[in-house]
Amino acid sequence: MKIAYMLTPKLAAQFKIPFGTLIEGTVDKTMKKLKDMVAAQNPPVIISVGDVVSRNLHVHGIHPQLSVIDNVSLRDKKENAPKEHGEKVVAIENPQGTITEEAMQTIKMALIKNEHTHIIVEGEEDLLVITAVLYAPLNAFVVYGQPHCGVVVVKVTAERKADVKGFLKDMKPAKS
Repeated sequence: MKIAYMLTPKLAAQFKIPFGTLIEGTVDKTMKKLKDMVAAQNPPVIISVGDVVSRNLHVHGIHPQLSVIDNVSLRDKKENAPKEHGEKVVAIENPQGTITEEAMQTIKMALIKNEHTHIIVEGEEDLLVITAVLYAPLNAFVVYGQPHCGVVVVKVTAERKADVKGFLKDMKPAKS
């Protein structure tokens, strides 16, 4: 396993701020608003990153092309994995506070192959929102949970892609 990027304390603080549109409220309210957004904007791809949000999307009839989970919620509670709606299930390693080469390539290939894929991460999936935005097609939705608030929807634009490239540039590159 080769680590490509490591989180810095400065970016850790910045990542606590929603990176897209925050939809606040109960699960039912957030999922209804998300369904309305999907109907209005018709994203070419929906990607979910996180156990709770992935499960809630599936339960509410929104089936992402790519789901990325680690079977942990809020760092300490084991989650029941959502029923896999993917054509393909892939297990990868991605330690907390890092982005591995394996994670980057797996997300990239899942999006290129256009298969419904369910990625199960040994470690932590939080930072993989960056990779999802980087490799997703324009106008795709990357959805992740904002603990105790709701969900965040990142509409992939050229500006958002530039933002994540900046994040990667600001992250500590792994030593070879």
